[in-house]
Amino acid sequence: MDFLRPTTWAEALAAKADRPGALPVQGGTDVMVEINFDVRRPEALLDLNQVAELREWDMTDGVCRIGAGVTYTTVVNELGGVLPGLAQAARTVGSPQIRNRGTVAGNLGAASPAGDSHPPLLAAGAVVEVESRDRGTRLIPAGEFYLGVKRNALEPDELIRAVRVDPAPGPQYFSKVGTRNAMVIAVCSFAVALHPGERRVGTGIGSAAPTPRRALEAEDLLARELDWTAPLDPALLARFGELCAAAAAPIDDVRGTAAYRLHAVGVMARRTLTWAWNDHLTRRAA
Repeated sequence: MDFLRPTTWAEALAAKADRPGALPVQGGTDVMVEINFDVRRPEALLDLNQVAELREWDMTDGVCRIGAGVTYTTVVNELGGVLPGLAQAARTVGSPQIRNRGTVAGNLGAASPAGDSHPPLLAAGAVVEVESRDRGTRLIPAGEFYLGVKRNALEPDELIRAVRVDPAPGPQYFSKVGTRNAMVIAVCSFAVALHPGERRVGTGIGSAAPTPRRALEAEDLLARELDWTAPLDPALLARFGELCAAAAAPIDDVRGTAAYRLHAVGVMARRTLTWAWNDHLTRRAA
């Protein structure tokens, strides 16, 4: 197995174009586990850790642009006020050592349905910025990025350069169920993001379908019936939870049953929306 180590973004794109079978490595928290267990044996590893610009984030035209090498720890420490839902999810990822190495872009590249960053990215309407040497840059909405279990929309010669997310216009919350409270893969997870200016609520479901997904019918329900100046209607909240669970398509596996996941998604949907709504009303009253 060859080991490629570019030091600039241009070199990284050239290496990927010349060796489409090379597997990108940033933190390696997924890739190295799969190699160690002989789950995959790529023809080459493309180490992106020396590409300094990928480790940066900035605000560009009012949009938060998170480089592909930005770690979960950086998200927690520096982006909690800008992207609270993503920061909450980042806090639940593995151990401190994993958070110091793992990246949001790596989570996207792995495309595991259980990835913790997926639900808040979906709820917030994130866009994935990808690039190839020969065809340039394209932007893929997060909802179109996941194609199947551990399958994403990247072409063989493309690399993830950044993730673009609008700063939170309202409260965002993330919830995760696991077999214990820390260092655990999600049995299922859920995120909500309030967009008060649009009178809209975004959702994201994790580890309860072949891909991370939004609960579109639940979002449509709230867009039609939610009164943004009043307390939550209990009947509307219950219906929201039901529609979120209906949007899931879980399986039985070693971490949990499909029936449990459906129940948990409904519970997490109601809880996260309640937390976010209480936050919203408090801000309005301030």
